[in-house]
Formats: sequence, structure tokens, C-alpha cells
Amino acid sequence: MRKTLLIALLALVMVSCGHDGRLFTSVSGAVYECLVVCDDNVANEIRETLGEDMYGLPQLEHTLKVVRVNHDQFNYSMMASRNILQIDIDPHQYTKVSSATARDVWAKPQAYVRIKAPNAKAFLEYWNTHGATVREWFVREELSRKMQYLKGERCKQAEKVLKRFQYQMFISNDYLMLKDTTLSVDHHRVKVLWCCNNKGPMRRDLMLYQYPYLSQDQFSNESIVAMRDSIVSRLVSAQVPGSYMITEWKFVPPVSRSVTPLNDTTGGFFGIETRGLWKIQDGEAMGGPFISLTRLDQVNSMVVHAEGFLYAPGQKKRTAIRELEAILYTLKMPNEK
Repeated sequence: MRKTLLIALLALVMVSCGHDGRLFTSVSGAVYECLVVCDDNVANEIRETLGEDMYGLPQLEHTLKVVRVNHDQFNYSMMASRNILQIDIDPHQYTKVSSATARDVWAKPQAYVRIKAPNAKAFLEYWNTHGATVREWFVREELSRKMQYLKGERCKQAEKVLKRFQYQMFISNDYLMLKDTTLSVDHHRVKVLWCCNNKGPMRRDLMLYQYPYLSQDQFSNESIVAMRDSIVSRLVSAQVPGSYMITEWKFVPPVSRSVTPLNDTTGGFFGIETRGLWKIQDGEAMGGPFISLTRLDQVNSMVVHAEGFLYAPGQKKRTAIRELEAILYTLKMPNEK
């Protein structure tokens, strides 16, 4: 019986392989999970880097979940993993460290990184410098996959408002329109679009607003957060009268960084990404993570702020906030559509 089953499995593998030995199948494994194929002497350093705690969450959650195996354990079934990092250390084959990235090597959609090194010391020197870049590449591949999925059914109400804004952003039809309004902030008219997805055990909110571009200082961390607080404090409240949303500075201060487009090879500027926590002031003990993308609309000389924030008490939040992040990265300016 076991022999028959083994023959059947081998036949299935041979049928599913192309002429060059690749597996043409869909990927396996959870999102933000990475299979690492390496020796024991470098495993801890790789796990620490890939599994580093993600910033901007109220609890500790790994950026990537690491599943580690030795080379002799890496079999056909594992080749279908969605993210694979393979480390080959061999002094007889390699004289220096080299690395390469690839997609869809054995399955689709798959992200694959292979690093070759003559010895463990040389690899660790390379990894200490480039390990975070490898982690970021896997994350951006996951975001790209989600962005492709978002091209499907979208919220028609939000599409109409975005068209009036002259922008494009893929907001799925799980979201409902809450607000299409204009606020006065510092004597400027700020147009606001607010959508919400309240299906399931957690709530996801998306907000987009624009205001006149005056100077580069508007893209600093302090200016972005100050404008954010001006908007959300007027629109978002809890059940206690007089409560309002505000950015949390004490425990996880908001952090901004310059980002490039996903899959960009030129290193071109895309916008300012800000991560942090929100909380309810003068009301219930409520809070959660937020992520925003602040961009310049050069055609209309406007600053555009797109944000996603999450409320999911007692639940893991990494994957949900990444889904909001993917939506933000679909944002296109009038000259980009």
C-alpha cells in the first residue's frame, strides 16, 4: 500500500513538472511566511532578521514567520512555498558572496532569493548589511500580490469620489462610504473621503484627503501627524460624547520614511510612509495601528494623504494592516493613470 502511494506521488510530481524540472502549481503556505533553507550555523541570524518585530503594532508580531529546514529536508512539496530563501555555503564551489532574486521558480506567485557564500563568516558579513533588504523585498512581493487581487470588484461609490479627486485607488467592494466632505483647516479647504469595512471580527477604515501644497516642510513627520490629527479628531469619535481620535506618541511614536514604488528599479521617490498608533482621547480605552502614505499631486499642486487604520482588540493585526498598506500603494496621481 505504501509503495503504491509513493509511486502515485512520484508520478504526480513528474506530471506537474515542466521539461526543466519546475513545478507549475499554485503556491502553498500562509501570507508573510518564508521558508528558509540553510545550515544550522547561520539559522539564528537569519531568523532574527526576517522575524524582526513589525513596527507600529500594539503587540509584538513578526514581520515574517520563518519556517526553517536543512538542505536535505528541502523536498518537492516545499518547492511550492510562496516565499523561499535558500542559503548555499560551499568553499569548493564559491569564492565570494553572490545573491539573486527570482519569481515563480517552482510555483506562482512565488518569491525566491538565493545567496551563495564560500563560508559562514562571509555570509554573515553579507547578511548583517543586506539582510534587512532581503526581508523588505519579500514584504513588497506580498504587497504586490495583494495589489493584483485588488484589481477585482471595487467600491463604486468610492470610485466616483476618487474620479472627482482625479485619483485612482483600488478600494474593494467590502468597503462602504462613510463621508464625502470638505473641512476647513488653517484657512484651507480639505476634501475628505472616508470608507469603512466593518465585516468580520475587525474594523478597517480608509481615509483620503488633499490640501494645498505650500512647502517641502509639509512632508516632515511632525507636519504629517499634525494634519492627520486635525482631520481625524473632527471626524472620528467613540460613544462617549466629546471623545475623538488622536495619534499616540508615548509608547510607539509615529515614524515616517521615504518610500519608492513597488517593483521599482530606478529608486524613484513615491511618497512618505508613516506608521504609528491611534487612540481615543477623552473616551473609551480604544486604539490600534495606522499606516499612511503622503504624496504630492504635481498637476494640481496638492498634498494627498491616504491612510488606513484598524480596530481589532485582542487579535493579531499584522496581516490586516498590510492589506490596508497594499490598498494605499495602489494610489495614482492624475499624471500616472
